[in-house]
Amino acid sequence: MPTLTVSTHPVVFDKLARLRDHSTGPENFRRLLQGLSTLLGAEATADLCCQEVTITTPVTETVGQRLEKRIGVVPILRAGLGMVDGILDFLPNSEVWHLGFYRDEQTLTPVSYYQKLPPNRPTETVLLLDPMLATGGSAIAAISTLKEWGAEQIKFLGIIGAPEGVAAVHKAHPDVDIHLCALDDHLNEQAYIVPGLGDAGDRLFNTPS
Repeated sequence: MPTLTVSTHPVVFDKLARLRDHSTGPENFRRLLQGLSTLLGAEATADLCCQEVTITTPVTETVGQRLEKRIGVVPILRAGLGMVDGILDFLPNSEVWHLGFYRDEQTLTPVSYYQKLPPNRPTETVLLLDPMLATGGSAIAAISTLKEWGAEQIKFLGIIGAPEGVAAVHKAHPDVDIHLCALDDHLNEQAYIVPGLGDAGDRLFNTPS
């Protein structure tokens, strides 16, 4: 069964409130997004499996645990780029690959314009990153691409989601868990999340709409 996990961490609440604020400039927006991504990523990966390994400390030999599977971090361009550094802060050896989609403003459907995944070498666990889960179209298309690539386990990590997007992803890909910092109220007529934070990519890269 698919799961939706919405963070209840008080530090997430604090950072998210400042991220939403329209007066938060690009520099602070990037910093807050990175911090939220680190917190969200830690929560989303708490169930990853480890294997025992023998290590030698400066004092003696002992048994430790290392992550069992290779992890791929896949941001959906362009806004997903703002989450990458936050994830790499605690998973520095992850592979980073990219998928690019833009939303057709007439049909509100995703259009693929970039794909960078190594052929015949899928990572076992993929963290798919996109700050906003609105209609779910880009997430669904990206998940389909990752499954065709051969990823065994896919987790979607987003900062803010709308109920419509969550429902759409769960319907299309019932095996993919969704992790969010917040689940907002609804989508407006332009398919923006309400109350949301506006266009994450524009705020991240300081490009006026």
